[in-house]
Amino acid sequence: MKKYLLLILALMLVLPMAAKREKKPQEVDSLGRPIKTGWNFGILPSIAYDADYGFQGGVLTNIYDYGDGKQYPEYIHSLYIEAAYTTKHHGIFRFHYDSKYLIPGYRLTLDATYLPDAMCDFYGFNGFQSLYHYTWHDWSKKPEKMVLEDYRSRVFYKYKRDLIRVAGDIEGTIYKDLKWNAGLGVLGYLIDDCDIKMLNGRNTYDPTLDHQKALNPDEQLLYSKYKEWGLVGKDEMKGGWHPYLRAGITYDTRDKRQGPNKGIYTDLFFTYSAAFNAAYGNQASAGYNHLQFNFTFRHYIPCYYDKNGINRITFAYRIGTQNNIAGRSPFYMNNYMNALFIQRVYYEGLGGGNSVRGMMAHRILANGFAFANIEFRFRIVNFDIGRQHFYIGLNPFFDMGIITQPYKLDELVELHTDGQYKDLKSSMLAAGDKYDDYFRPEDDAKIYMPHMTAGIGLKVGMNENFVLSADWAMPIDRQDNQKLANFYVKMGYLF
Repeated sequence: MKKYLLLILALMLVLPMAAKREKKPQEVDSLGRPIKTGWNFGILPSIAYDADYGFQGGVLTNIYDYGDGKQYPEYIHSLYIEAAYTTKHHGIFRFHYDSKYLIPGYRLTLDATYLPDAMCDFYGFNGFQSLYHYTWHDWSKKPEKMVLEDYRSRVFYKYKRDLIRVAGDIEGTIYKDLKWNAGLGVLGYLIDDCDIKMLNGRNTYDPTLDHQKALNPDEQLLYSKYKEWGLVGKDEMKGGWHPYLRAGITYDTRDKRQGPNKGIYTDLFFTYSAAFNAAYGNQASAGYNHLQFNFTFRHYIPCYYDKNGINRITFAYRIGTQNNIAGRSPFYMNNYMNALFIQRVYYEGLGGGNSVRGMMAHRILANGFAFANIEFRFRIVNFDIGRQHFYIGLNPFFDMGIITQPYKLDELVELHTDGQYKDLKSSMLAAGDKYDDYFRPEDDAKIYMPHMTAGIGLKVGMNENFVLSADWAMPIDRQDNQKLANFYVKMGYLF
């Protein structure tokens, strides 16, 4: 892991460049350093690591226009372009634009993203109610490190999911720091079972061997079982297209958007999503038209200023919730965290490096959820290299997620199963599966148990806007992740 971090840091120092030669600055920022002016950009390899997606390779660029620098560290225009792929067959192809000046008096963001994923995580519904068996998908080159009698498939908890996202959002001012927000877009999901032939590549499965790298094409994976049991219906099992309309309000007193030292950011908004099912002739699927409610509160509290007046320690926390208040959403949309402004590549929840760090991605899958992220941000050192301003920081953190609206599993079976009604246990028995192998006893208290993780992060910032983040996190409960060392190397702060 260390060699990848060192490589990324070296590239950050060597490759950034100014698109146009800056004039000698006449002003300094709050840290006493020359402000940035004009167009600035860095061309970087998109090298990252995520415990859920693997090592990432590609290329990215973030282009900023600071104009005459009067608003620094705020920018006039920001363009972000990235193309990358990971060792776990996950792709990122993205264009993002952000500006408060293109339309005077309004903030506009545009986003076009394609995220193909050959092995998307799927651990079942309702978090702790769905049992997770590490030995069922734990594969090692050394068979003595495995429980061969339990092993089923490395992709037992996977399915194929491609996500296409196109969005436009705008923000205007109601009064001072109180803003109104509106947006529209479309989310397209293309879903199927894992393509075992593609994943095997040149490896051929041999049924006579007890231990091998190749995947068994006849092994039924969890997603396929959910379809057979009736928990995933025919009208959602292949995905669909969902145009949406979003509106809400925000209150924002942060001193800056990236790594703020002080202030409050809170939002409250509603998202109405329509539904067109791509698997059945693009016919409207009115059963999945739904309305969701989101609320988020972030608070940044400066704790310690040094003798130069620079804030060195910030206490930051975020709490939020997302709930379905009308209609019914397809299962694959329930792990998408709605946002008024698209700023990151991923808005997946709950679990993983973008929501509850240290917990497996998509571990919590339910109609509604709440979450919290708490961390201290220590700014260790500030320094310059050439014309670029850098800082290094450390962030110990604690994350938590909880279900607020669980699935009622028997009702799903009754709704989706063709023909005569069967309860879940009967449906599973008919398929040759035991209820107790996949679900805890019917105890609502287990559904509402909090999922908790803890860890620490390293931040390397450049020009106050470009931030490289390396986080390590571990789960409190091993049902959330058997791995105690979960690393995430990404861009930006989590919130």
